[in-house]
Amino acid sequence: MNKKRVLSCIQPTGEMHIGNYFGAVRNWAGIQDQYNCVYGVVDLHAMTMPYSSKELRQNTLNMFIDLIAAGLDPEKSIIFIQSLVPQHTELTWIFSCVTSYGELSRMIQFKDKSELLESGVKNGFISAGLFTYPVLQAADILIYKADFVPVGKDQEQHLELSRNIAVRFNNQFGNYFPEPRPLYTEVQKLMSLADPEKKMSKSMGDKHYIGLFESEESIRKKVKSAVTDIGGKAGEEMSSGVSNLFTIIKACGRLDDYESLMKDYKKGILKYKDLKEVTADGLIELTGPFRLKREELRKNGEEIKKLVIQSSDKARDFAEKTLNDVRDLTGLIRF
Repeated sequence: MNKKRVLSCIQPTGEMHIGNYFGAVRNWAGIQDQYNCVYGVVDLHAMTMPYSSKELRQNTLNMFIDLIAAGLDPEKSIIFIQSLVPQHTELTWIFSCVTSYGELSRMIQFKDKSELLESGVKNGFISAGLFTYPVLQAADILIYKADFVPVGKDQEQHLELSRNIAVRFNNQFGNYFPEPRPLYTEVQKLMSLADPEKKMSKSMGDKHYIGLFESEESIRKKVKSAVTDIGGKAGEEMSSGVSNLFTIIKACGRLDDYESLMKDYKKGILKYKDLKEVTADGLIELTGPFRLKREELRKNGEEIKKLVIQSSDKARDFAEKTLNDVRDLTGLIRF
């Protein structure tokens, strides 16, 4: 079958949380039969902000394991570790020569992360890598000639840059790279449990998120302390905290509970204790199999190592074919 190719990547910045899962990974698992999927753990991107080398290495391997535990199938998809496919960085240099300084200076995430460094929220300096990493991101996508990239609204700018780079390369060297298009899938945007006006994120602290592999006890404790509101009279606009818990229940597939609790809310008789209990139950039911799968995978270190090598080799073989074509097109010596 001539399936379209999908590419998506994730940074190994620690344990995956339920926001990552509902916002991306669940969708990645769900499209594996429909598309030729290539998924990457992009450890080179994680180097653009201050980091620990020991933690990066461990987080990268853990993220590879966690993706499989959460539903990615190495028999159906290519799952690679970015630094094991050096062709990405070679293509990045070539693409940097067809990318304008102005384009990179307008990237929103560069501005946001630079402000964190300048304000002292993150210790470190603004590196050239932070400025140019969107070019590496374009190389991640185009080296596999991806037709689609699953994106959220906040990622459209980077995909647009990838298309611009593809067009500029094709105009200068010949029509070669397809222009990747966004693949919009249903995305559940989860907010912080402690500050539901902000998106769920590990960077804000432990109480703001729920890890995909957290224990039942920890999940119940965090949900129990989640911010809701005061009041809840019929006809009032639903607060962001209550709305967030309803979103989690629906995302977990507890639709009957969702409808029942929503009726109570509209009548003004909803008890937040019941809402939180159902939320915790839904998350525990969802994440239980993931925890068991991860424990099983972590017991087989040598098998995981073989899987990392085999899957990254598949990615490297594909990437090398692309690089050979690019070297010929751009006039680089190749014997």
